[in-house]
Amino acid sequence: MLKTGVVGAAGYTGLELLRLLAQHPGAEIAVVTSRNEEGRAVPEVFPALRGFVDLEFCNHDTSLLEECDIVFFATPNGTAMHQAGRLLDSGIKVVDLSADFRLRDAGLWTKWYGEPHAAENLLDRAVYGLPELNRDKIASANLVANPGCYPTAVILALIPALEEDIIDRRMIIADAKSGVSGAGRKAAVHTQFSETSESFSAYAAGGHRHLPEICQALNEVAGDSVSLTFVPHLVPMVRGIHVTVYAKLLQGDAGVQAIYERRYRNEYFVDVMPDGSHPDTRSVRGSNFCRIALHRQERNDMLIILSVIDNLVKGAAGQAVQNMNILFGLDEKAGLEAAALSP
Repeated sequence: MLKTGVVGAAGYTGLELLRLLAQHPGAEIAVVTSRNEEGRAVPEVFPALRGFVDLEFCNHDTSLLEECDIVFFATPNGTAMHQAGRLLDSGIKVVDLSADFRLRDAGLWTKWYGEPHAAENLLDRAVYGLPELNRDKIASANLVANPGCYPTAVILALIPALEEDIIDRRMIIADAKSGVSGAGRKAAVHTQFSETSESFSAYAAGGHRHLPEICQALNEVAGDSVSLTFVPHLVPMVRGIHVTVYAKLLQGDAGVQAIYERRYRNEYFVDVMPDGSHPDTRSVRGSNFCRIALHRQERNDMLIILSVIDNLVKGAAGQAVQNMNILFGLDEKAGLEAAALSP
């Protein structure tokens, strides 16, 4: 059994990691940390985990982490980069769910995240943990940068079209919507129920910090520079991301449905739905699946790609567990085969 540690286990992604790892056939939760909940039992903070996780929260600096096989960082940006090096030097594999190792350019990271990067020497070692794109690299990695939730939905929507060069790379639009859990568990006025209920709004329209992460991946897929307009929105639901991507087709009938079905045929967690489908966020709630559907409108050369995920699972904790499975040669689906919750 793999001994796992979760740093920052008292947030939403940390809670989701505990839920998934507690039922994983090849892993045991050995250490959980939280600065705010140190000394409290996990079931006291999260009653849903009674009978599944009976540990107490430790401080982030606990030496117990060095007894683990793998450590997950479910911490705010700027935390993992201070601790990952020590764990890696001890032979422990690290999966970071924050943005600390997603961008390879330290200067770009500083621009978008507002502080100098504290572990520039590790950026070249980090593998971007989107299995459908980098599975072979992940398998031989020690440090995995788990993708962001918006990037996961957008990149998966565009990989086949860019690989086959069937869309204009100079003008792609991603119109994205997320539930409020994407903002984390911390208290904030803008995510209170009375503020979000019966309301709908865009944010960071002038440039969201996930934009350079998305472009970095898309540029690699395309082998050239991609121009992306990305605008996120907050919707009054707890979980889920829905992305609508608009891209101009380079030729009228590009056989797009077949291209997508062929590219994702062997990807268990990517479901290319039948032509004309409209996937909703409820269809992936609590699951590690991404559902994709393709559309064309009459007398129009635009390709419309719909992509939905659960931001806390395929967009965070589920993808992290998927990466753990790859890192240790386990069945990639282990602990992640549950169907979505409905209703």
